[in-house]
Formats: sequence, C-alpha cells, structure tokens
Amino acid sequence: MTGAQNALAKLRSWNLRRDDTSDDGGRLYWDAEGNKYFSVTRILSETSPEHQKKRLQAWLERPSSELERSMAAQRGTDAHNHCEYVLKTAQKLARNAANKRNSYRTGIDGLERPPTAITRWALHKAVENAPSASWSSSGYARGLRTWIVENATALHATEFSVSHPSGFAGSCDALIDYQGVLTCADWKTSRASIHQSEEQKLERLHNYRHQLGAYSLGLRHGTGLEVPQAAIVLARRTGAPEVTLMGSEELREAEEAFLERVDRFMSER
Repeated sequence: MTGAQNALAKLRSWNLRRDDTSDDGGRLYWDAEGNKYFSVTRILSETSPEHQKKRLQAWLERPSSELERSMAAQRGTDAHNHCEYVLKTAQKLARNAANKRNSYRTGIDGLERPPTAITRWALHKAVENAPSASWSSSGYARGLRTWIVENATALHATEFSVSHPSGFAGSCDALIDYQGVLTCADWKTSRASIHQSEEQKLERLHNYRHQLGAYSLGLRHGTGLEVPQAAIVLARRTGAPEVTLMGSEELREAEEAFLERVDRFMSER
C-alpha cells in the first residue's frame, strides 16, 4: 500500500471516544491522550446566526417537534445505513475482483483504484443483495443509492472519521471518485426543504458547505490528501436528490470559513 492508502485505512478505525454526556450538554470526542474535540455539527449549530437559532428554538418548542425530530433522525439513519452497506459491500467486491486480476492502479494522489468497470459491477451486485430500507426511508435511500451507482467510479472510504488540532472531530459519509474526480461526499435527508423559503434553503446549504470544509480539513490533516471536490447530496422523498458540487476553490473557502467558526466557538467556551 502507498502512504496515502495506509493513512486512509487508519481513518476507517474510529480512534476517538464519543461522549454524549458532557456537562454542557453537547457531544464531545476524546483521544487516547485525553485531548478533547467538539463535534463539527455542534460547532456549526452554536455559531449559526441568531435568527437561525431563534427559528430552530421555535421549532423545538412546537408540541409535535420531539416526535418529528425522532422520526427524521431515524429516517436519516436508515437511509445512511443502507448506503453504507452498499458502499462497503461494493468496495469489498471490487477489491477482491481487482486483486484477482492484478488490475489495481495507483493515481497521482497515491490512492489505489480498480478499473471503473469493476467498480460499476461491484455496485450493482451490492445493490442486488442489499437489505431493504425501512418504509419511511425507502425513497431517500433509493435516491441516494441510485446517485451513487450512476456516478461513483471508485470507492475509497465509507463513514470515515476525522479530527483536527484546532479542536473538532466528525465523520464524513464517503470518499469516492465522482465521475473520475476524488470527492468528499455527504448524504443529507430532509423533508423540510419543500416547506422552506429560498432564504432558509440557502442558509442550510451555507452550513452544509462549511461542514464539508471541516471534513476536507480533517482529511488533509489525517492523510495529507488534497481533495479537489466535494458533493452535498440531499435526498428527497421521491425522485433524484439535489446535488451541490463544490470545486477546489470553493472548498478551500469553506475550510477557512469553518476555521473562523471554530475560533468563535472556542472563544465562547
């Protein structure tokens, strides 16, 4: 294995202890040396503009909000688990087939790739044998799965974890080649988007962009990989997902913006 491939393999083994019982009520992670990391999503939530926080609080105080949150969380978890199964199964199938044929090739980024035809075959085989998603999440899972099968040309990591010396940690859904380009991809599921104003949709996307900036920073710190592209894949209940691609320049801007939010978050601790 190359250095980049070895470093990426290490990220697949989560080496931080998750703590959901901290005194301040937010999620933390701890490493073996006792260093503390705050979750990416927590930092994003607590550094959002005040009007976003007030809107969220109003939604949380609605009588039905607890049930809605629970259902939305389960729906998202089910759809993510379905995609994780497909990707991990396909990655194993592709690796075995490529090893038998001695057909792996190492890219200039140091990552090993089987021929695209093998990845496509592996994805289709994985989908054939994947357990069905729950009824409430089936439409979201189908949309994400179809996007992956139609666009992924190499599979590098699934549900990989990152941390960063500035004090944050998190987990990204996938590192794939999207139509031949190395891409950090994150899956989103939301029914709320159909009821949101354009301003609210832009605000949501703003946070998603910064979240991918955080994952890109963590990936670079952990592996040295420079990811040229990121994809926010927002599944819908029916139909194809909404996809937002971020090029290299936009991703670097998102990294800087997220680090500014980390500084603001830490200054208020």
